[in-house]
Formats: sequence, structure tokens, C-alpha cells
Amino acid sequence: MNTSEQKTASMPAPKKADPKLPRLAEVPAFTEWMAQGWADPERTPAASMDAAAAAAAHRNKLSAALPGSTIVVAAGWAPVRSNDCFYDFRPHSDFLWLTNCNAEGAVLVGTPRPGGHDYRLFVPAPALPGDPAFFTSAAHGELWVGAAHGPTHWEQALGLPTSPLGALDEALSKLSGAEAAGNLDSSMVATHGLNPSATLRRTLGELRLLKDAWEINELRNSVIHTVEGFSQVINQIPTAIAGGGERWLQGTFDRVARTHGHGPGYATIIGSGHHAPTLHWVRCDGPVHESELLLLDMGVEESSFYTADVTRTFPANGRFTTAQREVHDLVEKAHRAGLAELAPGKDFTAFHTSIMEVIANGLSDWGMLPVSVDEALSPAGQHHRRWLVCGVGHHLGLDVHDCSSASYEEYQGAVLQENMVLTVEPGLYFHKHDQMVPPELRGMGVRLEDDLLITADGYENLSDPLPIDAAGIEAWMAAQAGARA
Repeated sequence: MNTSEQKTASMPAPKKADPKLPRLAEVPAFTEWMAQGWADPERTPAASMDAAAAAAAHRNKLSAALPGSTIVVAAGWAPVRSNDCFYDFRPHSDFLWLTNCNAEGAVLVGTPRPGGHDYRLFVPAPALPGDPAFFTSAAHGELWVGAAHGPTHWEQALGLPTSPLGALDEALSKLSGAEAAGNLDSSMVATHGLNPSATLRRTLGELRLLKDAWEINELRNSVIHTVEGFSQVINQIPTAIAGGGERWLQGTFDRVARTHGHGPGYATIIGSGHHAPTLHWVRCDGPVHESELLLLDMGVEESSFYTADVTRTFPANGRFTTAQREVHDLVEKAHRAGLAELAPGKDFTAFHTSIMEVIANGLSDWGMLPVSVDEALSPAGQHHRRWLVCGVGHHLGLDVHDCSSASYEEYQGAVLQENMVLTVEPGLYFHKHDQMVPPELRGMGVRLEDDLLITADGYENLSDPLPIDAAGIEAWMAAQAGARA
């Protein structure tokens, strides 16, 4: 035995750790120690004054629409991703529209009174030092998740009476026949007899159809940041072609979206080559080939949760082939026909009809329709829709497909009004395995989508900085490459 071995042998064996470690919250000395010596952490503002004013105006609109109704609207909770891990929390859009509060689990209650409602917000109280949850709750303890806003912070920011969420049960027990919406906890509905209300959801969807000045400004910012994201994605095409693929471009845009807001307003679509015809190609796991088209459908969700929704189709190498340009030109022609139908008083469906007429005539000229254009466009035909099965436009706002709970009469069956914001998005989608498509067009997908604000005498194209014509797209791509060099 050498000296080192002798020394080791002479030392006492280390004590084994107790396999039953105590729960920290059950150790009085530790909980007392953890309650001491903490200054108030720095907290970002809960909401801006403009956001608070907008939310107050929205509540007044709801009160005018549903006088005498008791109203409960919930923000909801983050869903489980796996085991004890959760997806990032995103409040229900109706709740956001009424409060501009992003507190998980929060609930808005409106009690009717003559001339309106008395609204009160209920939010979780932050787990502060002195509360064992401060260090034990991985979901809500400030030691785990950082400084949070409590009832006092939200009340000061929003000018809205606010109470701890723990007081909600007592408040709901005093209600009867409440109209309820949002992401309601099923136990809350059962316990308090709340009535999940289609009327309330429909009313909120219809009120949200018209955007106010604050909302329009948020959507403008979202489009501006989305255009920046397009620019950065285009700059990364060489890296994608070299091996980064669709994933690299998706990550590029999502980084921009996260920098300027919460992140993408919906799952980013990056479709290269034969992936482009797949309407919701959100896998983004394929290669990018320089000879093929690249369809980009992307939108930044601002910190206010308003989102853009813009699509362009680019030749990965910067130049359209003859066949690619023919398809793009037809989609552009349809797009411009749709834009020409945007003005107050025009039927919401007018742009859809115009787009379909252009698409059907173009496909007929290429010999792709088995019937006449008139028969294809008839309700009993629709043969052209084989290559355009999706809708070609929708309202835009807090949701990428905004106001979907509105009635048909107030949405598709209504006329356009000033301060509506919507998208127009025609496309052609020729799948690689579609035997009804000429071989030279198979595996090609083209979509053009703009975000449009209806004005007093027409529309404003919020996404106008991105060209829609083939020559303009080539020039814009060249300009990005020049700036990169």
C-alpha cells in the first residue's frame, strides 16, 4: 500500500446523504431565512396608458351591446406541453381586447348597473418573499419566474378595479345567469353555474370587426416588423441552400418576431419547392433548392398581441423561370382583381368572387379545366378550386383569423366598413403528385397575401413595402443581396 492509499484508508468514510431530503417549505429555519432581506425587484410597466384607454373603450362597447347582462371573460391557463412543462401562456383574445392584461388565470367580471357595467379584474397575487410559494412554485414563484404584476400593479396600470384571484369564488357565488366566455376553467363553470355563452362570443367577435386608432397602430407596427423579418429571411437564403434548409429560414424569422414582440403570430410557413403547395407547411424541415420557388407566410405578433399575416413567393435564386413566372403572374392578376373590390359598402365576398373569376379563366386558358369557365364558377361546379381549396381572405387583428366567432351575417354576409383590417390572399397550389397538372407546373405553389386597412374611399395596403409583381420581387431580392454585400 502506498502513502496515498494509507492516507485514504485512515480517513473516516463519508456520511451518506439522507435519501429522504426534507421539503424546503417544511423547514422552519429555511422558510424564515428565505423571507428576509429581499428588496422589491424592478418591474416593467404592466400596460401603457394608450393600451389601458383602448381596453376601457372596448368594455364600454360591450356594455352598450349587452345591457343588463352579467359578464365573465377568462384569460385561461397555459396548456401542458409534457409532464410538468407548459407551453408559453397566451391570453384569450376576447379577454385581451377587454383588458390588455396578460396575467395567466385572470378573469374579468362585469356586473350590470344602469347605463353600463361595473367591471372588476381578478388576477393571481404574485408569490412574494414570506410566502413559501416564492421559492417552491416553479410556475408562479418569483424566485423561479421573475418579478410579476399583482392586483395593485394592474389596477394602477389599467385604471380598472382589481382584486386577488382568490376572491373570485366569492364574487362568482353572488352572480346568477352570467354570460361567460374566454378560456373558462370547466370546474369554475360547474361550481358557479356559469353559462358559456355563444351570444357573448358572437358579440365580442362582431365588436372586434372594426379597429380603433390604437389597434390600427399596433397592426402597422406588426407589419413593419414582419417586412423586416422578410428581409432577414431573404438574406439567409444562401445559407439555407447550403444546407440550413427551411428550418434555418424559419428560425431566422422567428428570431425577428421574438425580438420585436411575443414571437410569430402563428406557426411560420416556409415552403420550398414541392412543399410550397401544402397550405400549412409548418414542419419547415425540408431542403431549399436554388432552382425552386420559396413560399413564405409569416407574421410578427406584437407585445400587444396584434399580428400581421403576409405571404410572398420568391425564386430562391432570385430569378423566376418562365413557368414559375406564368403561375406567379396569374396569381398577381387575381390578387389585383381582389384588391380592386376593397372599399366601404362593397360586399365582403366581392374580392373572393373577382379572384375566383381570374383564376378560373387562367386555368381554362391553360387547358386545365374539364368544363367551361361558367360551369366551373357555378355552385355545382367549382372545378378550379382543386388548386385553390382555401379561402382567399379574412379579418386580421388579435387573431390571425380574427373575429371568427362573429355571425355569418356580420362577417361573410356583410359589407366592408372603414377601419376593418383584412387580408387578401389568392394562390395556386400544384402538388407534385397531382396528375391533373401539366408536368412543368407540378410541385409549384404560389401565394400573395397583403394586409389591408379599409379607408373612407378605398383601402391602404399596410404591407405595400413588399412588391407583388414578379419583376418587383426580383428587384427587391437583388436590393437585399446588394445591402448584404
